[in-house]
Amino acid sequence: MTRSFTAEGRAVGDEDEIVLNSVGVDIGSSTTHLMFSRLTLKRRDSRYVVADRTVLYESAIMLTPLDRADRRRIDSAALGEFFDREYARAGLRRAEVDTGALILTGLALRRHNARQIADLFAGEAGKFVTVTAGDGLEATMAAYGSGATTQPGSCLNVDIGGGTTKLALCADGRVLAVTALDVGARLLLFDDDGRLVLAEPAAAMLAAALGLELEAGKPVSPPVLETLVKAMTAAIFATATGRGSSLDQGLLSRLVRLPALPVSGEPPDSVVFSGGVSEYVYGREQDSFGDLGAMIARSIRRRFDSAGIPVADAGSGIRATAMGASQYTVQVSGSTIFVDPPSVLPLHNIPVALLGRCLDGPAIDTDEVARLVKAALTRTTEVSDGGRPVAVAIQWGGSATYGRLDALTAGLESGLAAAPGVPLIVVSQGDVGGLIGMHMRDAGRVANPVVSIDGIELRDFDYIDVGALIPSSGAVPVVIKSLVFPPTGGQL
Repeated sequence: MTRSFTAEGRAVGDEDEIVLNSVGVDIGSSTTHLMFSRLTLKRRDSRYVVADRTVLYESAIMLTPLDRADRRRIDSAALGEFFDREYARAGLRRAEVDTGALILTGLALRRHNARQIADLFAGEAGKFVTVTAGDGLEATMAAYGSGATTQPGSCLNVDIGGGTTKLALCADGRVLAVTALDVGARLLLFDDDGRLVLAEPAAAMLAAALGLELEAGKPVSPPVLETLVKAMTAAIFATATGRGSSLDQGLLSRLVRLPALPVSGEPPDSVVFSGGVSEYVYGREQDSFGDLGAMIARSIRRRFDSAGIPVADAGSGIRATAMGASQYTVQVSGSTIFVDPPSVLPLHNIPVALLGRCLDGPAIDTDEVARLVKAALTRTTEVSDGGRPVAVAIQWGGSATYGRLDALTAGLESGLAAAPGVPLIVVSQGDVGGLIGMHMRDAGRVANPVVSIDGIELRDFDYIDVGALIPSSGAVPVVIKSLVFPPTGGQL
């Protein structure tokens, strides 16, 4: 039986197949665009999985508009008009879109009115996943969206946007490590006459360190631009490969925003570019947009070609982002769970960080658990200062002895480092939710609310809503939403 997700009287658990209209909205430092899609979900045990993804309409790509009176603010009115126009061109009313993902990335997050931008979709708050993607999550999303995770062997995804460059090292269909630096095409903006109208702080810092002069309202000479771009691409290449750079290491460290990628001594088997600058790298864009995009593309392509690292083209380029979100189903947790205090529920749109397999051996290493939690948070969750809850998903293996539980919970608490009052949320597949939660509370290390549930299967890029306790069973309902990527990126 196939049912539309918006059909009246639907009972999700009784449906074998669900069809969703979904939209992915990407608001970045340099560009904004939308992708409308139809997702077909088929039931597999207690979970619905994406069986088919059809792109219905790809919007025009709009330069993210800046307020003429204050170039450090995004023009929200112009964005709203763009969204309304593209919905109309897609032939869809907002009420006809079942679910979606609103993604703010790069410098768009640092604009003074970022919250106002997100509010353009306030009416969809109940069915959209709103992602304020920090550097690590943006790097991971770009790697899946670009198709870098599907390349044979090891592949480095280099996502060069307007304000930042994100790098992700991939192998075996997964993102292994990520990093980012303050290099992007729109760190300098020029008017139609070539006069400088905006220099972002990272560009001003780099110019000053190199002894170069930038003055608003005046042209920047070609030699100065060439020196700046050469320094920027030297920073990208050094960060990507771990190889020496002509750039002073102290200066390079001021540009890097995350810990370095692991250095193996061997270059990746290939590199894939994504983000706005990739359109110049692959020769799909020739026009100039008053920024450094074309110059950065030529310079960085030369560096990788000279190093003998093959450049692959997976086809996504500037559109390497999520197609939207799929609302899978309502799962029900096991009944042996722990929630203290019960009033902490319900919780909505909680990002998931998948811990991975580290819990199968006879002993659990607390420091290793903490390290893996921190790595998962960097790779797959959002901008956070410890003030937003994150659900850590674990795959429990082995016996539930006191020593193993104590090591696990100590590592979870250390890795999460949540601010006071922020719930500590653990979701396990195995039937150990109650034991983990009780141990977290009884150990007395934290006073935060604790939510530990089990019987739920989660993956990277999942977001969950956890409902209030069901009095008759002691379980909780859990709605799982997941970001969905284009077919080139593969489905997690």
